[in-house]
Amino acid sequence: MAFRRPSLSFVLATGCALALLVWMTFGDLQRFRAEAPAAEPTVDPLPRVEVRESRQASYQPSLIAQGQLMPWKEVELRARASGQIETLPVAQGDAVEAGTPLLHLALEDLPAQLKRAEAELELARAELSGAERLRERNLVSRTEQLRMASAVAEAVAEVESLRQTLSHTRPQAPFAGTLDRLDVEEGDVLQVGEPYALLIDNQRLKAQAYVAQRDVLDLSPGLPVRVRLLDGSELAGELTHVAARADPSTRTFAIEAVVDNPARRRLGGASATLDITLPERQAHQLSPALLVLDDMGRLGVKTLDADDRVAFHHVSLVAMKPDHAWVADLPEQVRLITLGGGFVEIGERVEAVPVAPDATPDEGSALAGGKLPGADGDDGER
Repeated sequence: MAFRRPSLSFVLATGCALALLVWMTFGDLQRFRAEAPAAEPTVDPLPRVEVRESRQASYQPSLIAQGQLMPWKEVELRARASGQIETLPVAQGDAVEAGTPLLHLALEDLPAQLKRAEAELELARAELSGAERLRERNLVSRTEQLRMASAVAEAVAEVESLRQTLSHTRPQAPFAGTLDRLDVEEGDVLQVGEPYALLIDNQRLKAQAYVAQRDVLDLSPGLPVRVRLLDGSELAGELTHVAARADPSTRTFAIEAVVDNPARRRLGGASATLDITLPERQAHQLSPALLVLDDMGRLGVKTLDADDRVAFHHVSLVAMKPDHAWVADLPEQVRLITLGGGFVEIGERVEAVPVAPDATPDEGSALAGGKLPGADGDDGER
């Protein structure tokens, strides 16, 4: 059978059909693309940090200093007259009142010398009295009258000197206390200036210590002091002295407190711990792990502002305990970053996650620079 070539009209009809089919196909694709919803842009999630509301509270700071206790008064007694010791009215360790005779020196010829000096004084006064009467009638010169007046003054000085020397043979306790040391015995011969006893007053004590330069500015006389002894007991006292200049070798300042010792316990020279109560101030309590340093090495904490942006506040350390710190110079109320602060920068916006209601303050803040559970794929282990 012979093959017939298609007619021209058939070819044209087939071409038109194909063209219509292609147009319809691509037209629907363009309309789909135009009507398809636009894809949402990808947004990175905000970093998450844990925050806790902190409000300042009244805090009573204290300063601890290591020192020692000394008697309130302590004097080494020295002889003011020479002579042999006849008797010792008191013994070593005795409690004495002010004015109690401590020893008796031999008087030797002192009473006789005093009696003679008193007689010479009486004679000089009589001669001066007669000269004054004669002077009224111009029977004695002015020079002679003055010479007699000088003799009287000299006699008075001699009498007073002998009386004083006589009193020095019976030295008395200058204040009430304990004769802590007695260095002489009956029969010993004392020379002027030689020590013979140590008298102390331990009814009150002086607590002495040294404090660092950074601590001395908070101290002033009148602050309460508790003195802890090695046996755990305490004595109450008051700060009485703060040095105006530092020790040149240690750059520390000497302080002193007076402490009552009604039982007269033997504590002179003993070690003691001074607990000085400082003026009350407003401060925030937080974990020491939240304290960080800025580029200048200044201490501070990271917080969140009202727009959930990270801020840095400088603080001054009021007190540091093993499990918490007290800091000042923060606003009255502040949002502290307790976890995740090490992964965010100042001024960065974050997602704030409040501390769990049953969590203790600053729980987990020992890793304050760590991530929050579930953030950036973290499995929650700390």
